[in-house]
Amino acid sequence: MQVYFLFKPNLVVLHGFSACAHFVLLLVMSVAWVCNRLKVNSHECTEQRLKDNAKFLLYIPTLLSCLGMSLFHLILSVLNYFYWYRDGWSESSENYLAIQFDLVLRTLAWFVVCGYLRACLSYSSEKKYPIFPRIWWGFYFLLSCSCLALDIVLYTQHKCYLPTHFWVLDIGSVLPGSFLCYIGLFGGRNRENTIPLQEPLLNGVGGSSNGNGIRNVSPYSSAGLLSLLTFSWISPLISLGNKKTLDPNDLPEIAEIGSANRIFPIFINKLESYCGSDNESNGVGSLLLLKALILSMWKEILYSAFFALVNTISSYVGPYLMETFIQYLHDRGNSTLKGCLLVSVFLVAKLVECLSQGQLHFWADRFGMQGHTALVALIYKKLLSLSSRAKQDYTSGEIVNLMSVDTERIGEFSWYAIRLCLVPFQIGVAMFILYRSMGPASFITLAAAMTIMVGNIPVGRLQQKFQLGMMEAKDERMKSTAEILRNMRVLKLQAWEMRFLSQIYELRKKEENLLRKYLYTSVVEVFLFCGVPAFMAAISFLSCIPLGIPLTSGRILSALATFRYLQVPIDELPAIITMFAQMKISLNRIVSFLCLEDLHPDILEKLPRGSSKVSVEIINGNFSWDLSYANPTLRNLNLRVYNGMKVAICGTVGSGKSSLLSCILGEVPRLSGTVTLAGSKVYVSQSSWIQGGTIEYNILFGKEMDREKYEQVLEVCSLKSDIEVLDFGDQTIIGERGINPSGGQKQRIQIARALYQDADIYLFDDPFSAVDAYTGTHLFKRCLLGLLGSKTVIYVTHQVEFLPYADLILLMNDGMITQAGKYDDILISGSDFVELISAHEKALRAIDSTKSTCPNQVENEENLHYFVENCKKGKLRKDGVNSEFDEIVVPKVQFVQEEDGGKGKVGMSIYWTYITTSYRGALIPCILLAQILFQFLQIGSTYWVAGTFPASEDKRTPTGGLFLIQYVALALGSSVCILVADLLQAISGYKTATLLFKKMHNCVFRAPMSFFDSTSSACILNRASIDQSEVDESIPNLIKWFAFSTIQLLGTVIMMSQVYWHVFIIFVLMISISIWYQQYCIATIKELSRMVGVRNADIIQHFTETASGSTTIRSFDQESRFMETKSQAN
Repeated sequence: MQVYFLFKPNLVVLHGFSACAHFVLLLVMSVAWVCNRLKVNSHECTEQRLKDNAKFLLYIPTLLSCLGMSLFHLILSVLNYFYWYRDGWSESSENYLAIQFDLVLRTLAWFVVCGYLRACLSYSSEKKYPIFPRIWWGFYFLLSCSCLALDIVLYTQHKCYLPTHFWVLDIGSVLPGSFLCYIGLFGGRNRENTIPLQEPLLNGVGGSSNGNGIRNVSPYSSAGLLSLLTFSWISPLISLGNKKTLDPNDLPEIAEIGSANRIFPIFINKLESYCGSDNESNGVGSLLLLKALILSMWKEILYSAFFALVNTISSYVGPYLMETFIQYLHDRGNSTLKGCLLVSVFLVAKLVECLSQGQLHFWADRFGMQGHTALVALIYKKLLSLSSRAKQDYTSGEIVNLMSVDTERIGEFSWYAIRLCLVPFQIGVAMFILYRSMGPASFITLAAAMTIMVGNIPVGRLQQKFQLGMMEAKDERMKSTAEILRNMRVLKLQAWEMRFLSQIYELRKKEENLLRKYLYTSVVEVFLFCGVPAFMAAISFLSCIPLGIPLTSGRILSALATFRYLQVPIDELPAIITMFAQMKISLNRIVSFLCLEDLHPDILEKLPRGSSKVSVEIINGNFSWDLSYANPTLRNLNLRVYNGMKVAICGTVGSGKSSLLSCILGEVPRLSGTVTLAGSKVYVSQSSWIQGGTIEYNILFGKEMDREKYEQVLEVCSLKSDIEVLDFGDQTIIGERGINPSGGQKQRIQIARALYQDADIYLFDDPFSAVDAYTGTHLFKRCLLGLLGSKTVIYVTHQVEFLPYADLILLMNDGMITQAGKYDDILISGSDFVELISAHEKALRAIDSTKSTCPNQVENEENLHYFVENCKKGKLRKDGVNSEFDEIVVPKVQFVQEEDGGKGKVGMSIYWTYITTSYRGALIPCILLAQILFQFLQIGSTYWVAGTFPASEDKRTPTGGLFLIQYVALALGSSVCILVADLLQAISGYKTATLLFKKMHNCVFRAPMSFFDSTSSACILNRASIDQSEVDESIPNLIKWFAFSTIQLLGTVIMMSQVYWHVFIIFVLMISISIWYQQYCIATIKELSRMVGVRNADIIQHFTETASGSTTIRSFDQESRFMETKSQAN
């Protein structure tokens, strides 16, 4: 036994290492177990899911092995305690204590592993066991083998007799360890059990998201702790994108925790709890909106703050230990263990900094995405409930700016709020490091830092002013652009497009003037940013001379490193304050929109179907579009319409016919009286509103397909002949707002949409004005008198030939019903009605007299009809000869195509075109030269400081005056270089953005009308709004920082290679790995970026369509369906 204790250091170290490893495992697994338990509470853990756990290879033996290991170590812990007591407490306390701690921690750790597996696999859909237990099983097997090998060496070579329970511990650990190691390597779900149950019987059946019947569930939902930390859960998508071009079906579903369907209800509940149930009208305030947003996503903010704190602490480890490390390098008497420990601390700190930075960006971006989603959904909900008067205050272009620019800016709140809160902490940590190195001189450094912060405030205010002006100018430009695109057909017919293009250019000039000033202030900000380290270093080092603080290379390099980290919060504080001001502006803009007037829900009293014989009733009604006007739009209305009645509304232009229908729909504010509706209603507007999509999609309008009813509606609306000549039939995409069909076709599609709904009350606003007389008569007889014979129909018409069929005729004049009754009754009793009929007959006689002067009119119409019919059948050649055999086979292609975001890599020609657009690229060499000089002077100043001052205080320190002059000269030279580089880059970026804007708009406005028929205005608005903002501000900065980072990396490697040339080999290796990994990931990143751009255009199109058709949507009671569609699109 005495021989055994001669080798106790080896056992103490090994079991101490084992205890530390199990302690780390215990902490990690405990956190992961708690997280998984929370996930189990938020996921459906069905009995079937628990049964699926048995599909894992040796699932039950694995759980029993982990539980058995916990009990096994518990028993050995008790035995070890007994042997310790038997041998005496003082004889070998270090050994028994280390082993006792090891056994206790093993007991707890293996119990937690068992619970973790049970909790994790209860909802996981992964094919393998969780990654962290698999890594641990392999590590534990190696550790057990090491302990057993040490026992064997002690026994065979040193004749050391170990206690029996030591042998039992090591042998008993190796056997289960080998089994678990095998499970970790080869364990997974049994394919013979899972594949037949998951795959469909026939490929392509089932309509699943990935095309093969299997739900493409987000791997984030079932990712383990290690996978979440390293983002390895996204690896399958990156691997797939590297193999093929991604399409939307390849993307996994959004995790339920981050979907719009979950976020928006939480957000709206919080908002209503603070603002009341009427928050959409007048109760919303900027602070309340922000408060609801924060409390709805407090977890994301909390995680972001935690990782930001960890990132800050780990980033300052390097400056804190730099002086110690430099002293160690110059002191040859230090042990190797100390050096290895310092290097390990540097490595671990940098690893933690990288991981925490990735998590910080992830959680901050997640808050931004969810906040953007919630705000866009809130704006869309408000858009659906806006009154007609309130909609006049905002155009579609302004609403696009709200949902794209302003919501994105507010979504960045988490990032800037955390950075603002970290500024005092970062300054405090930096001052602690500086005080440790430089003593009282650090307080002078703090005063210099405060001075720089105050000096940055005016620059920040100027940027805020210019940014606000840019947003207002962009709103005005987008408003005009949206109006021009909406009326492009008229402009093309009148050849006015170039005149209106010049107006867009004039509006852009205001924006460009502000953009130029904003870019120049950004140049000043960058100059101050790069000059912060030099200014603070000069002040600090100068103050050390009178205070008698010796300057060493270690202290100077540590201070310079601290200044580099400190320059970020010092420079960013004014920018953060500016961003908060911009976010407040965006909040106020959104709140102003949310406070617009809604439709009052109490305007209409709705009764269920069949509850009354009266379908529509108005009693003593007075209504006005504008409540500030003294004269109401409609007054003294009294109307009762029974079920099944046909009511015709007629009158002169501006008499209030359409307003009466809007009054029945609840669109006109009520001054007095009551409006009662019994049953469901639909509305056909005078101006056609068609969604971008197929003909079938427009007719069904959210209803399920009933083929017999659908065919009947097509026949009644005379759409079959139009559909038959189309290559894709009713699956033809008819474009945004139904631009490419004729006016009559759009009107008939509108009528078909209304007929398919099978409502109780039908409201038609002059439905036959866009069709010819024959088609109008057909629609009236087959639709209103035929298919809707038993329905209540109220229709506005100017065709007096349809009036005799009405059960009730209402004659409108100056907002009042002047006459009401059947056709014969009011024809006898009323002079106004007689005048209306006489005016119509007079107009018909004028048309007939015109026809009599054109004897060839009938023949020409017959020839035209013959020509059109033969063209439809493809039987007429270009020379006009009738031929049924010379048919040309044309491939079937949809006229309206989905937006193509591009495929594959972005060619170098695109980048080259961009950088050479302004001044043919003449400024690029100057910019690169200035950045190279900046990096050369920066490295030179640091290298000169390190070589001038000694590593320890024992050696003589050079005088401060000459040193400061030389250092400040180098620092100022580098600042001037970066000022020149940024100024030239701002000039080049501004010129490029201006030229690209003009070229794009010139191409768009000169495009043929077919381009606008097949391209939605949302795509064009997306280019003119979001993409143009990227070209104005983001892309020049990205290219600048790419060049700057490349030059900085090359300069650093060259300098380090001069000191230690082996670094160059490591550099080549790391660059090769980085380039390979970048090429591996870049394909997926590009495709995802393109999909985001296309999706943004879809969302904008959905917004513009909803804005123009909100009255129709509300009349069909389809608000909830459109909200759901918006959530899916977001």
